[in-house]
Amino acid sequence: MEEKIIKGHKNGMAMLLLILALYIIAVVGTILGVAMTEAGRVLVFGGVALLVVCIAWLVLGWIFLCGLKVLKPQEALVLTLFGKYVGTLKGEGFYYVNPFCSGVNPAAKTRLNQSGDVDGGGKGVSVKVDAETAGKRISLKIMTLNNNRQKINDCLGNPVEIGIAVMWRVVDTAKAVFDVDNYKEYLSLQCDSALRNIVRIYPYDVAPNVDTTGDGIADEGSLRGSSEVVAGRIKDEIQSKVAQAGLEIIEARITYLAYAPEIAAVMLQRQQASAIIDARKMIVDGAVGMVEMALERLSEKQVVELDEERKAAMVSNLLVVLCGNRDAQPVVNSGSLY
Repeated sequence: MEEKIIKGHKNGMAMLLLILALYIIAVVGTILGVAMTEAGRVLVFGGVALLVVCIAWLVLGWIFLCGLKVLKPQEALVLTLFGKYVGTLKGEGFYYVNPFCSGVNPAAKTRLNQSGDVDGGGKGVSVKVDAETAGKRISLKIMTLNNNRQKINDCLGNPVEIGIAVMWRVVDTAKAVFDVDNYKEYLSLQCDSALRNIVRIYPYDVAPNVDTTGDGIADEGSLRGSSEVVAGRIKDEIQSKVAQAGLEIIEARITYLAYAPEIAAVMLQRQQASAIIDARKMIVDGAVGMVEMALERLSEKQVVELDEERKAAMVSNLLVVLCGNRDAQPVVNSGSLY
């Protein structure tokens, strides 16, 4: 379905004034006709016809008011005439169209959990509201869909909770209305599907021997460390699915990322253990360097002559002092090592 833009119909104010003027004329004509009848005067054929026309206009003239359409900036209205698509009104203005045209928006009753389109009492992804409060106009503004958090297994099988925010807008009203049943619910479902497809490719954190790009080479991609790349792939995945619905995905961002509660404590211990090991390794590397420097400086300055046994004792003492968790307790040796 191709979108057809209706142009040259911004004459709503002129038509409104014309309809009101005709109503005034019809009221005046009806009063005159009734007055002449009550006075007993014989009406000529033209007078009777005028009275009939005036009464008919007073009864049926309101139908022409249905052709008046008001649009705000960044709004559109898809019009059909007896089931046939006739075109789309775009842009702010006061329009007049065929009064028998009706607006179509199958997603008018749907409220997503998003900016500018939120029902305060709803907690789910979509909430239905009464048809009386939902208009047929389609918003062309950029909207932000805050999708609910999902529990998904990453590529290592660890359950993670992740949530995304998707910025989107309608770019083709005909496709949005006629090519899918409900473009808002369609977008929400495609966001869920795309999120699962991409998250299962990545580990939560960097893991060895994992290929996240599909080139057969292990890389360091992860949900936590490569959030920009992951968000970009999620955006492209969603766009490929919703293009047929006339929607444009502007940006996708990860808003929440954490291990699932059932494994969060274990993973925290694992991260703490890894951090302790890395810290110990750094301390040992630094201590060994300091011991080497101390022995070299003592040898260069010829402060004391140390044999292998004394060097070993010094190395042991220095490592204990530098690598220990507590302050060293010195022991004064008054004798000899031999």
